[in-house]
Amino acid sequence: MDLSKSIDFLLENGGDIMKYRLHKEIIKDISKNEEENLLEKVMQTPKYKLLESYVKSNGYIGIGMHSWDKFKDTTLQDGEAAARLLSNYSIPKNEPIIKNFIKALRDEKVLEEEFSYYHPEIARFQNRYRGLRNGTGLMVLIYTCQALLGYGDDEEVKSFVETSYQAFESLLHISSLDDITKFNAKLKKKYNYPYIEEDTYFPCQYHLETLAHTTSWRNEESIDTLVEAINYHDQIMEEGNQITVKVGSKYVGTLWSYTAPFKEYEPNSLTGVAQLKAITHLAMVGGDKIEVVKKSVESVYEALGEDGIVRANFESSYQKRRFKEGLKYPGPYAEIALEQEYRNDIAIWCELTFWAVKLLDIVENFNK
Repeated sequence: MDLSKSIDFLLENGGDIMKYRLHKEIIKDISKNEEENLLEKVMQTPKYKLLESYVKSNGYIGIGMHSWDKFKDTTLQDGEAAARLLSNYSIPKNEPIIKNFIKALRDEKVLEEEFSYYHPEIARFQNRYRGLRNGTGLMVLIYTCQALLGYGDDEEVKSFVETSYQAFESLLHISSLDDITKFNAKLKKKYNYPYIEEDTYFPCQYHLETLAHTTSWRNEESIDTLVEAINYHDQIMEEGNQITVKVGSKYVGTLWSYTAPFKEYEPNSLTGVAQLKAITHLAMVGGDKIEVVKKSVESVYEALGEDGIVRANFESSYQKRRFKEGLKYPGPYAEIALEQEYRNDIAIWCELTFWAVKLLDIVENFNK
């Protein structure tokens, strides 16, 4: 499909981050010097400058990771949010801000200090290696952040990459969630969901993101197995599924475990949490061999229309407001956002159109 109209629209209406990523990743028409000039503009954007203000002398960025907001000035003052913004903005991995952050994420003393500001965080740090197989431990976040920043294929993260792959592969050995869940009817909790044991494999958002941003696990056989597992997942999972994980004597929530089928992109419905981001990451690990990606690509072609612009028909002003709020700061449940503000619909159309163009580019180049 000719995407020239979409690209022209984005270059005319998009901000500096969008133009930087378009030229660097999709058009691929700039020299090293031009790329450096565009990157400098990205680093002068308000959110990037705000992120820089949260960098500490030890290299860590923000307070905690996926932690309590009451200690932060903004949602961006968080280690995970910082890693996601740097990744979303495609900041090169050799930039000092990333190299120093990675060093901090691999320094036990630095991490112990960073997670000592609040009693629950101390306990969280002490138990950080628990729940790697199903997405309940702190190291799940720390490993994934390293992958997002381009360091996921290093030896320090390799074991978690393998765990992430096994989490998806394990789906091929069950026929439903009932095969791996248990239920404790004696628990006196408002929401008493079925649970899995701490050592049970089950995929979550962080496993997918880690695989999407790494290559060490990839060969023809492993990719085919992952595609098979994801397509099978969508056949056996049901909407409304909920699980917890039994860690010791406690029952804890997971980091967005994939207990329901993946939702395909529909031009007139943007109600799924981080729905577009999930489709992008699925495409990064399996291309359009994954059924939900294939169907989403078909819908993207429809949505682009004659003018090459993807729009959204929000059902209400509330739905539109919620969608815009989810673009404000990067987070696990937010879409990948590149614009700085959303005072008019054009900025939203830019985000959606860039997502569509990027998805088609990923799928087109997946098998090359």
